[in-house]
Parts: sequence; C-alpha cells; structure tokens
Amino acid sequence: MADHDLTGFDRGTFAHDGVSRRILRRGTGPAVIVMAEIPGITPKVLRFAERVAAIGCTAVLPVLFGEPGRDADPATAGRLKSGLYTASSMWKVCVSREFTVLARGKSSRVVTWLRALAAYEHERCGGPGVGAVGMCLTGGFALAMAADERLLAPVLSQPSLPLAVTRSRAGRIDISAEELAAVRGRCESDDLRVMGLRFCGDRLVPGDRFAYLRRELGDAFTAVELDDASANPAAVLPPHSVLTEHLIDEPGEPTRAALDEVLDLFRTRLLEQDRGTAAAAGGGV
Repeated sequence: MADHDLTGFDRGTFAHDGVSRRILRRGTGPAVIVMAEIPGITPKVLRFAERVAAIGCTAVLPVLFGEPGRDADPATAGRLKSGLYTASSMWKVCVSREFTVLARGKSSRVVTWLRALAAYEHERCGGPGVGAVGMCLTGGFALAMAADERLLAPVLSQPSLPLAVTRSRAGRIDISAEELAAVRGRCESDDLRVMGLRFCGDRLVPGDRFAYLRRELGDAFTAVELDDASANPAAVLPPHSVLTEHLIDEPGEPTRAALDEVLDLFRTRLLEQDRGTAAAAGGGV
C-alpha cells in the first residue's frame, strides 16, 4: 500500500494547556477519537477512520507521533526505511513525558489533552457523546478517557501498556486507580460498556490483562479474543493489530466480525441514542 495523501480528510490543530497538535477529521455526526498505534497514522488507520465516517460519525485523528499517511509496510517502503521510521516514532514516545510506558497504576499525561479534545469535538459535532478507539500503545488511553461522562463508547484494541516485561505489569493496564474507579462507577450507574480486542497469542497484550479488566469491570467489559490463525497472513509482524495491519476485510472473517462489533458499538451508543434523543425532543417515542 502506498502513502496516503490525506485526500478526503480535513486538517487542523487543537491546543490545550499549552500543547498544540495536528488533527485530521473525516465525516459528520458524533465524534469518534481514533488514536493510532506505532508508528503513526498509516494508510490502514486512515482506512479504519473512513469506515467510522461511513456509518455516520466524525472520525477525529490526533497526530500523537509519526507522519500522517506514511506507509510503514516494509514491502512498500523497504525494511531499512520502515524500521528506522518505526524506531523514530517509538523513541519519541519513550523520551516524552506525555507517555507512560512502564509504570503500573498510572495514566499517561497525554490523556488529559485527549479528554479536552473529546470535549471540544463533542461540542463541535453534537450527539449524545463521544467514542474513542486506542490501538496498541494508545489502547489504554480510551479506557482512561472514559472517566469523563462524555465518553460513551471506549474501544481498547490490543492495549499494550504497560509493557508486559514482568508478570505484575502483564496483569494491569495504564490507568490510574482514581480513573479506573470512575470508569467502574460509570459502568455500574451509567451502563457504560468497554470493548477490548486482542489476538490470543499476542505477547504484547497478555491474557492476564483482559482477565484484570474482567475482574475490575465485570460484565461491562466485552472481550473480543481471536485465534492467531485468523490474522492476515500477509502482515509482516506476528498477529497484533486487529483493526488495521492484521485485518482481513472480507465477510465471514473473524477480524472483519471484530471490526463490525466496534462499528456496531458506535452505532448503538452514539447514533441510535442520538436519534432517540431527537425523537423525544420532537414528541416521538
């Protein structure tokens, strides 16, 4: 796949607390914050955003690292260039104080900025609330953002932090105790639903992490766990990226079914609730 020239996406910036970042947007309707995985907003992340926009939502992609639209597939860019690009994105994350890579029981500082972005996009796009998808390194961000009542549809796709270098880190996720308690409270009182996706053999997202989320969130946590054999065999890396690199976008494929579950969550929580609210305001049932 070649680089994406970002045609079809509006470009802008968003600033909060002295930090300004570039933003890509596509679509109309309630906002869904799409947070890319390392190395950044690749063409396949943009394709996922297009699917979000196609159901009637506004896909909002903050540029947290990397160059938007750049294809990191070694088959296209070459192994050396692809490796250097991925390494440079990971290095930026590791040295930034905005991201917490190893610590347990702690949210990354960038989550505060992302919550402000979600609040802004809710005001801008309307609807009952906002959705969010985090992928890999950003997976847990969607959970921490859900401490805010505006976040109605959090999706954790292969949440990989903290890095599972010890057993205790493998069984936790990057969210503070206070924010986790707030999310748990929303699950109990607001019927919040949290979705997580992973391949069963993915060492970056061990089963202990999803077991932890089941214990903490109970039935409010929906785990979509796929056999490694269902991953796209053309991908370079082992099964990991459910919605992008390892997606087989064909009817009947398990990864396509996982994608459809994510889109259905957005329909149910953002679009159907929005129509219900509008109908009630107009005197409907």
